[in-house]
Amino acid sequence: MQVTDTHAHIFSDDRERYPVLDSAGHRPAGIGTVEHLRRDMSSAGVQRVVAIHTSMTYGFDNRFLTDSSRDNTPWMAGVCTLHPEDPESPSRLRAYVQDCNVRGMRSVPAGQPEKHLDYSVEKHLDHPGVDALWSTAEELGIVINALIRLPLADELATMLQRHPDLPVVLDHCMFAHGDDGIQGETIQRTLQLAKYPNLHAKLTWLAAGSGQPYPFVDTPPLIRAVIDVYGPDRCVWGSDFPCEKYTPQVTYAQSRTLFSQSLDLSDAEEEAIFSTTPGRLWFGG
Repeated sequence: MQVTDTHAHIFSDDRERYPVLDSAGHRPAGIGTVEHLRRDMSSAGVQRVVAIHTSMTYGFDNRFLTDSSRDNTPWMAGVCTLHPEDPESPSRLRAYVQDCNVRGMRSVPAGQPEKHLDYSVEKHLDHPGVDALWSTAEELGIVINALIRLPLADELATMLQRHPDLPVVLDHCMFAHGDDGIQGETIQRTLQLAKYPNLHAKLTWLAAGSGQPYPFVDTPPLIRAVIDVYGPDRCVWGSDFPCEKYTPQVTYAQSRTLFSQSLDLSDAEEEAIFSTTPGRLWFGG
């Protein structure tokens, strides 16, 4: 089994070559680098990774992501993030896919500032700029990662109906949280969206979405419900690397093993969630 981590944010220590936003938070040197990622993957028995552009650090400047996915093609696929209202974004996406081993695009709502991602602004997913990028992704045969919160669930449903043949992955399941329980509005809406067969669930939130200390007993019942409703062929696991930054209560290796143990996955479910489903989506089968 080729274990695949579908959610790793990567960073460069070279700030001259890859400048960061003024608003980027502190990150100790060496944390989140490609070298750090390789060490963590080796320790956890992970063979492949999907690298996710870090918008909160680099804005819409994808150079570090695209350079990294190009230079590490055998084991890394890239997912870029493009501004939906920039008329150059579709052509950039084509170039990234052709030249840089980018296999997906993280789709953010329209209404963003020019240089960076802002969760506080009024925005829409059902928007001509977003739609143009989804159409380009469909033409290129890549995956959309939808980064939204609950208020945009209805607009996501509209987009899924408009693009029924485009594979879409729901990042963090709209930031579902264990404190809300199985009847929480976010997890219930995530389960309802499973009726769209092109939607997949990214299960990154065992620790990140928990209100409890290790071993995070509040999130496994919610994640188990997602697997049962979507099916393992439409679910993928992600570490949220670097754990030191995003989930300091758990190590990378723990996030891998605890996912299997706390959810009591069958061999077939493990194979699908960790290997065959991400392989089909981002690694050409």
